[in-house]
Amino acid sequence: MFKSKWLAAVLMVLGTGSAFADPKFEYGKAEEVAKVKGIEYNASAEGGVVFTTGNSETVTATGGFKAARKTGKNKLSVEGNVTYAKSAIRVLDDLNDNGLVDNENEIRSERTVTAETLSGKIRYDRFLTEFNSLFAALLGARDVPAGKDAVLGFQLGYSRRLYKSKSAEAVGEFGYDYSHENLSSGPDNSIHSARAFVGYKAEMTEGTTFETNLEALTNLNHEELSTRPEGADLGEDTRVNFKASISSKIGKNLSFQTTLEAKYDRRPGPLGIANLAPGFVPEASSMDTIMKASLIYTIF
Repeated sequence: MFKSKWLAAVLMVLGTGSAFADPKFEYGKAEEVAKVKGIEYNASAEGGVVFTTGNSETVTATGGFKAARKTGKNKLSVEGNVTYAKSAIRVLDDLNDNGLVDNENEIRSERTVTAETLSGKIRYDRFLTEFNSLFAALLGARDVPAGKDAVLGFQLGYSRRLYKSKSAEAVGEFGYDYSHENLSSGPDNSIHSARAFVGYKAEMTEGTTFETNLEALTNLNHEELSTRPEGADLGEDTRVNFKASISSKIGKNLSFQTTLEAKYDRRPGPLGIANLAPGFVPEASSMDTIMKASLIYTIF
């Protein structure tokens, strides 16, 4: 039963073209697993895509999935998401080297990947009491425009419910985060960080949910950075991640969601750009934002 249900979730994701993040940010709650008799599974997938052709040529795609297995005082969850954008702009192909466009043969389309981000997480929660739990997670990510070809790491921490009412709840987490970054320029970077997180969700009306969370991390070790000769000392590589979303049901298993994500990195990675002069490694932007609209399908 375990294998068949997880296989069904994977096949549904592949069949819809989605890969990877459920609309709902699920907080760890003791009663969530205490009421489960035996083993319970749930999974959902989301996707969105935009194509333009003609004078404007772009492809933008987002997708995600989330699945969980609950039993006793244990919960195992898997989630991930992807954002990809590619555009083509018309540029000069100066065949006669005069710096001017003389005819249509000197106009060509240049295709550029403007967004390529992926992230995934496997998390285990062990519930201790109604309000307290411990967790461990494995994480992986890729953000090419931000100069991070691959990021692998893990988290350990403590989670506590801060507030609970009939239609809303809030949780807080504190713990340790480790990330190993494979950068597009310069040596790899390892970051040991303290992590704090707070999340809130509420049912605005029947079938409509608002969710938001804020995560802050700061380094506990000195970092060697290719973008800064002095590197980053304790507390200088602060990262803040924010997310807010509104989800509304439009069917038994279907929901529509709008999401805003913002990521701040005080010591960003090297800018993902080619043809840099030797010794010159510019920083990527400190702030990244993503706004998206998606359809969410609850598989089971």
